[in-house]
Amino acid sequence: MKQLSLIVIGGGDRGSSYLKTLQVTPEKFKLVAIAEPVKEKRDHLRDLYNVPEEMCFESWEDLLSLDKIADVALICTQDKMHFAPAMKAIEKKYDLLLEKPIAPTPEECFKISEYAKEQGVKVLVCHVLRYTPFYKVIKEFIEEGNLGEVINVVHTEGVGNVHMSHSFVRGNWRNTAESAPMILAKCCHDTDMLQWIMKEPCTKVHSFGTRAYFRSENAPEGAPKRCTDGCPHKDTCFYYAPNVYKIDTAEVQHFRAIAANKFNPTDEEVDEVLKTSPYGRCVYYCDNDVVDHQVVSMQFGENKHVTLTMSAFNKGGRTSHIMGTKGELRANMEGQVMEFYDYATRETTQVYHPEKTLDYTIAGGHAGGDFGIMQDLYDYIVLDKPSISISDVSASCLAHLICFAAEESRLTDKVIDMKEYIKTL
Repeated sequence: MKQLSLIVIGGGDRGSSYLKTLQVTPEKFKLVAIAEPVKEKRDHLRDLYNVPEEMCFESWEDLLSLDKIADVALICTQDKMHFAPAMKAIEKKYDLLLEKPIAPTPEECFKISEYAKEQGVKVLVCHVLRYTPFYKVIKEFIEEGNLGEVINVVHTEGVGNVHMSHSFVRGNWRNTAESAPMILAKCCHDTDMLQWIMKEPCTKVHSFGTRAYFRSENAPEGAPKRCTDGCPHKDTCFYYAPNVYKIDTAEVQHFRAIAANKFNPTDEEVDEVLKTSPYGRCVYYCDNDVVDHQVVSMQFGENKHVTLTMSAFNKGGRTSHIMGTKGELRANMEGQVMEFYDYATRETTQVYHPEKTLDYTIAGGHAGGDFGIMQDLYDYIVLDKPSISISDVSASCLAHLICFAAEESRLTDKVIDMKEYIKTL
């Protein structure tokens, strides 16, 4: 069995998550070099995967200044830091596993796609929903003809109020200028999956959304700018940081490691970092400008329609109601429920039998999607055997384009004709 050699650029949350696959199937993968600016993270990955010290770098520039040393480069940096290392890695003829979004502008997305085609390399974008067992079953169920022709879909992305406060109010994705529009950062997973299901190009987009709640005018009376400065509402506020980051759930343990910027921080380390870091700020007094809810209406082809609702005001989780000419499918990924109503028999049946070991939170590898994409990456590159989930980077660009168009529509209050929109890029 060929062992696929990897380099990772960005050894934080996403990079380390994909690399966990090496612990399960070490015969398939070998990590040979790391580029990660945070020493504690770099050293952790070095020790865990036996990477030589001389192959551990602070910057991607130093790593990619070398001749090509591996088969695949994992690009797992922050959103605005994808383009430059991706282009350099493509120049070096690396195949890529590229964290989503591809880039924060449509122009950069298409430049990466075009350059990869020119250089003859494969770029797999980390749209992990399509690599989960759950959504693979949905795709296969549709392909088997059980729903007939899919006419419309109602899909919900429940961000979750805690996730919202951590990532999109206090965290790295709070500000569009520093990261990307929230609909792109959070939902290019979803537009990719919806495009995959509909099997026709998206032709029109219309969207509404605002930052309705996480604003200074909604701060309770007497709340300080930072939670650790003696907030009188600490016992009743859902978002009081010293409490949020000590909730004993896998999701919060995941968030606290990001807040402390290290693996497995202690309570004392978390308390200390909350005094100075963005994660200790009052959620009503942050420099966030991304929406906390958004609705996107899409037309596929000439007469098929999809709605996507993204909202912070929920526990969290994705649901899909897929309606076809022969039946309807109601799917709840976090609840691990998928029910099919057959128009012919008028019976409802459970068509998904979940893997009980899967953690359906962001901390659990996206319900098997992180593991699934790595396994499919191996089969795609080593065996030239693309799974049902594999998509070309050009298809990923089109899914991103739906998000860019949605943001354009939200800001201008116009219906976006996708053919005309593409001409403007």
